[in-house]
Amino acid sequence: MSELLPERAVLLRDHVRDAATGLRDIGMEIDRDPTAIDRRLHLPAVALMRGCTVPVEYVSSPLRIGPYTYDMSSCLEHTLTIEELSYGDAGFMLACPGPLMSGVAVGALGDDKQRHAYYQRLAGPDPVWTFFGLTEPGKGSAAAELETTLTPDGDGFRLDGAKRYVGNAAYAQLGVVFCRRAPGPLGIEAVLVDTAEPGFRAEPIPTVGMRGARISAITLDHVRVEREQILGYDTLKPSRRGLVGAIRTLQRFRPVLAGTALGLTRAVLDHVRAERPALAGSARRLLEDLQDRLDATRWHNHAVASAIDAGEVRADRIAAVKTRAAELAERATLAAAGLLGPAALLRDPWLHKVYRDARAFEFMEGTGHIQRLAVFQGVAKGTFLR
Repeated sequence: MSELLPERAVLLRDHVRDAATGLRDIGMEIDRDPTAIDRRLHLPAVALMRGCTVPVEYVSSPLRIGPYTYDMSSCLEHTLTIEELSYGDAGFMLACPGPLMSGVAVGALGDDKQRHAYYQRLAGPDPVWTFFGLTEPGKGSAAAELETTLTPDGDGFRLDGAKRYVGNAAYAQLGVVFCRRAPGPLGIEAVLVDTAEPGFRAEPIPTVGMRGARISAITLDHVRVEREQILGYDTLKPSRRGLVGAIRTLQRFRPVLAGTALGLTRAVLDHVRAERPALAGSARRLLEDLQDRLDATRWHNHAVASAIDAGEVRADRIAAVKTRAAELAERATLAAAGLLGPAALLRDPWLHKVYRDARAFEFMEGTGHIQRLAVFQGVAKGTFLR
């Protein structure tokens, strides 16, 4: 399926593709020891992640390619950047400092003062890792059922509860926590939290794959929150704050996550071609089928991201492309293990790593069941194919 990207998007893609060269070995190192990213902060790929979605006015040397200046605030450009870095190594990309999902939330909900303070800190000389705290032990990512509470305390508030499966939280300096200030969906808020605050504790959770994401568990015990830390508190109505912010952030980030899965899939298929250049018969047809599915899913993902940039947010299509990308990553790694022989996962450490990593996409930013429900709702309303 042919695709025509804007010139500035093509230039960005090619630039990031060059920066992603050589990340595979580093990704293996991070898989063994996620803190190894601390020794790689000088790499161009890290600089890309640090500046990704940080507005150019906060960056002393913004990314310039030809006549264009980039901050990847465009969903399409963000998606292309993450896809190319994930072709190098998805775990490396997720281990990097930078805004990631918290930046999307601040951009969607924060007032001018909050955005300024956040981006100014992200653009400082020291690397800053961030986190996005939505998922809870008993409720998963059901934003309307949050149990983490924000309670008035003097002239401010206190934050109590727990979050689970949060990327980088045990290593981050700053993040966004979704919590409940009052009953019902309008009582949900998003607050900026500094991890140095008393009562904030986070510890890493061992994972089988995607170890670079440094998945963590958070405990919040009377963490002090000032009014100015509640995103949009003075500028947005309750109906446009916490719950809407969670939904907007997930919808905006799902094409980006799909790009992560598609970058990994592309790397796997290229690896099979390099290892088995003379595949024939049914094996060759299987590889060609996977390539066709990859091309089609990438085209749809870029179309969805472009639509988001144009203000057309279609939850059913966003869910569909995220589901397709996650399924394709799993299917490609399963096929690679079969095509490269019964001992491939033992003989080939890189394939074993991406085989493990690919299983994470089913659960990241909403499980496949949640995505399929959104697709079904679009089909039931008769809007999915429009």
